[in-house]
Amino acid sequence: MSATSHESRVASHERGGPLAGVRIIDLTTVVMGPFATQILADLGADVVKVEPPEGDVLRHIAPMKHPGMGHIFLHHNRNKRSIVLDLKQSGGREALLRLARKADVLVYNVRPQAMARLRLTYEDACAVNSRIIYVGAYGYGEGGPYAGEPAYDDLIQGRAALPHLLFEAGADRPRYVPTAISDRVTGLATVNAVTSALYCRERTGKGQAVEVPMFETLAQLVLGDHMGGRTFEPAIEPFRYARMLAPHRVPYATRDGYVCVLVYNDKHWRSFFRLIGREAMFDSDPRFSSQEARSRSIGEVYAFVAEQMATRTSAEWLRLLKEADIPVAPLNSVDDVVEDPHLRQTGFIVMTDHPTEGRLRAMTAPGTWSASPPGELRPAPRLGEHTVEILSEAGYTVAEIEKMIASRITAIPAKA
Repeated sequence: MSATSHESRVASHERGGPLAGVRIIDLTTVVMGPFATQILADLGADVVKVEPPEGDVLRHIAPMKHPGMGHIFLHHNRNKRSIVLDLKQSGGREALLRLARKADVLVYNVRPQAMARLRLTYEDACAVNSRIIYVGAYGYGEGGPYAGEPAYDDLIQGRAALPHLLFEAGADRPRYVPTAISDRVTGLATVNAVTSALYCRERTGKGQAVEVPMFETLAQLVLGDHMGGRTFEPAIEPFRYARMLAPHRVPYATRDGYVCVLVYNDKHWRSFFRLIGREAMFDSDPRFSSQEARSRSIGEVYAFVAEQMATRTSAEWLRLLKEADIPVAPLNSVDDVVEDPHLRQTGFIVMTDHPTEGRLRAMTAPGTWSASPPGELRPAPRLGEHTVEILSEAGYTVAEIEKMIASRITAIPAKA
């Protein structure tokens, strides 16, 4: 199929939102990087997703209706435009640098050594655009002995102690958190890096290179709670945040199910003791009389709550605790979350139509903006769906694009 016969969307790629007018060259794959650039795209940035000829790996994760359009890919690549470039060919590299000339940000999540082999370092990007913000999100900071090692969510969770903490908290063995938390937390850190660097450039006029390492980012998340007594030198016990590891810090078993309850401050505890008919216990039992006392006896405190929760049904507790203004919530399954009435009423979960994948359930950008609301969702692109459009914007002629397609430097979707 030729560039001249390619049928691409004619709608403008400009969208509303606080980042409208910002162009981002997105070289990321799998979860961490695409999650970050999805948020930036949701906020209005024009994200140009540069994919290799085989496409982002995430395209091929089932379930899916059609090859190359896996479920996670559809969520993490909405509002983006897709172009295929083989960066291992000189023509692909040249095209990427031409795109970078008019870009505000370039984001990648391969190891820096791989970018160096492609001759796409910060210096290479800066040579064509001195104002570019060049953001690398990858496993380990370049200043340490792990620099250059491969990094995936499971590996970073392990190095940052999350599976061990779950074991300490009572799991039958070390287990990974059952969501790609390393990728997603680092993705959020990448969004912070991009927006902060954009703000800095507004003030100084200067672009820069920014590193966002997964291990350090997740270590900050974990140690913010669990540095514990090692905060001090010499160290003092306990060496963990005891509340997070208390055996009864779990959804409480009721007579017929489970509920999630947090009796936390003094007001909550006075209300809870009143609710169970033991009002004097707040003042008479030193384990419960203050926040510090409860933190030092947290295991016993949570065990006491667990004992009380077993005496009533979930529905009774949800009603009584809400009436007493004590924090409580039901224990949902993932299916419950998808059907949650709050998420539906706030417009977070919506039904959309994809041109090739049909009716889809999608998540909108969380939150609202009074002055610069994001535009409507646009579906995740087919591989190379916007190749012709993007190359044309970079100044390539139809003949040049045809030649690039023929030499497999680039590609466009096959006609359905």
